[in-house]
Amino acid sequence: MISRILIPVLFLILLPDLYIYMHYLRRGLAPFRRVLWWVPSVAMVVYTVAMTLPDSFAPADISVLNRYLFFLGIIVVPKALFALFSCIGLVGCRLFHTRLNWGNLAGLFLAAAAISITVYGSTIGFMKLEVRNVEYRSKDVPPAFDGYRILHFSDAHVGSYTGEYMKILEKAVQRMNGLDADAIVFTGDLQNMHPREIYPVAETLGRLKAKDGVFSVLGNHDYADYVECSAEEKRANEHATMACERRMGWQLLINENRVIRRDNDSIVIAGMENDGRPPFPQRGDIRKTLAGVGDSAFVVMLQHDPTSWRRTILPKSGAQLTLSGHTHAMQFSVFGWSPASFVYNEWGGMYSEGDRALNVSVGLGGFIPFRFGATGEVVVVTLKHGN
Repeated sequence: MISRILIPVLFLILLPDLYIYMHYLRRGLAPFRRVLWWVPSVAMVVYTVAMTLPDSFAPADISVLNRYLFFLGIIVVPKALFALFSCIGLVGCRLFHTRLNWGNLAGLFLAAAAISITVYGSTIGFMKLEVRNVEYRSKDVPPAFDGYRILHFSDAHVGSYTGEYMKILEKAVQRMNGLDADAIVFTGDLQNMHPREIYPVAETLGRLKAKDGVFSVLGNHDYADYVECSAEEKRANEHATMACERRMGWQLLINENRVIRRDNDSIVIAGMENDGRPPFPQRGDIRKTLAGVGDSAFVVMLQHDPTSWRRTILPKSGAQLTLSGHTHAMQFSVFGWSPASFVYNEWGGMYSEGDRALNVSVGLGGFIPFRFGATGEVVVVTLKHGN
């Protein structure tokens, strides 16, 4: 991944240092201190080049990549922001013939903000867990399922749970079991890259319990598309991920459905494979997923990618409630706004179209262990019968 952007990253590392050195440090520092100024950048250059070497880090242990991104956030990005705004301010000084470079002040403020956001998001922000409660009310909900509680979680990305981060998963499982849900559903992206990430946490995840069981679907990361290997190895990895989920006691739905009964009523839990926009996998088959399901049935559709709701689920099915994940809210949100809104119409929370609804979870974890504002969550969806 890093090899594809090697040159831009090297420029991002070196150009701000060169600008700051030439404009502010060259004449004011002793020779020894001038050398010290370049040490962090040289170290980052070496680190960056090393990251592009074959087998620089194992797919199942991305802690090296995570540390690299953390250092980018606290060293490189702040200096780049300062240099950019200082340069803009310098141009302003020459245009308006002023001596005070307001760009320096703006750059210093943004640099401090970048460091604070990186440190907070990589520690406290990523360790937090919220329970979001939502209600879905419809006349289509069978009376016997009035008050039925579905616990929805998504995007665990368990390969990121190393060291202290392992507590997040243990706390989440304990919290979810304590919510006493009727059913638990997981809407994909259990792993980052490889099924062996799941092995150390399989026992923990296997402790998830609900009255009617745990249901799951695959997300784009669960197809092992992010590991360079042969087609045979890719299929083997994909099957290994499926086998892991089933050994944990989860009912993995591969374009199929299950019926849950209460007295004379029933609801359908349908699980469609990932149905994303390119370049994400398009493996969903709505007809196969709903095979044998009557037109009058109440359907809870599990689909990793929320873009499938308007593209496939609404026009091609009668599924009343869809549960998705995938977006993570880009793991960044301020006052309810997320940059995910530039990419997704539905990126986090409950959405409705007539009497049909979509809940998008912003996820539990992330490929990069960082969250600012878009706190990891589990969602309790309560079904209510009525208008």
